[in-house]
Amino acid sequence: MEQIIEEYFAYLAIERGSSPLTIDAYAKDLATYHTFLEERGKTDLARIERDDILAFQKSQLDQGFAVSTLERRLSAIKGLHRFALREGYVDADPAQAIPLPKKPGRLPDVLSIDQVNALLDNVDTSTATGKRDATILEVLYGCGLRVSELVNLDRANILSEEGFLRVFGKGSKERIVPISGIAFERLIEYLNEVRPELESTKAPATTAVFLNARGGRLSRQSVHAIVARAGMSIGVKNLHPHTLRHSFATHLLEGGADLRSIQDMLGHADIATTQIYTHVQMSHLKEEYLAAHPRAHE
Repeated sequence: MEQIIEEYFAYLAIERGSSPLTIDAYAKDLATYHTFLEERGKTDLARIERDDILAFQKSQLDQGFAVSTLERRLSAIKGLHRFALREGYVDADPAQAIPLPKKPGRLPDVLSIDQVNALLDNVDTSTATGKRDATILEVLYGCGLRVSELVNLDRANILSEEGFLRVFGKGSKERIVPISGIAFERLIEYLNEVRPELESTKAPATTAVFLNARGGRLSRQSVHAIVARAGMSIGVKNLHPHTLRHSFATHLLEGGADLRSIQDMLGHADIATTQIYTHVQMSHLKEEYLAAHPRAHE
């Protein structure tokens, strides 16, 4: 079974273009699945039955794992069995008829425009790292980037004359994202004045846009810490970078941008994913109605 799993990972990386983060998550999920099967005496993928997968699903729920975690693990399992069938390792796919668990509907967290303005205006820019952090916040909110997209930005990806960023999202899919206004000004200032300060003669030369204090490419963990720290400065605990992406999309929609354009800017493959922001907007409208209408309450 281990050999088939390794071939599946190679298929994801080479043919599907899955990111290392996705493959790493699938590796952990399938390791959990593999251990469970071994405990049931199943070491041959061809002997796995539908009941084995349902038993795994039940055991995960009994252990208290979130539905979102189980959904991801079943996605990995279904992908593995589908791959094994297509490659001729097995004669049937026992996971094919098993539906993914439905996650309870949850609207994404969004900052108000006033909160965003306070967040962006409250950064201490007296140091090089402070100016870098201010630029990171502006670009995350101004362009709606994922953290991985931000830290993987190279200087060649900044099309300054055109006012665009070339971004590589999930599955290494390329898209072009506009950047203008304060975010663009901050980014150009950072590249011209701040980044040279952060470059180190001791660190290997890098094409990365955002550098750490040692002159290397900034990590995802560092960006999470920068955003969380900025959130605390305005009284928002555990602020996540993805909240800035959600806020970017919601504020665009509230400002009149069409859903298809927002989909393109976010890099969503399916517009249904983008439509969640229409629900956020409707939720916000209802809150405003309940707060302001004189007869909204009995």
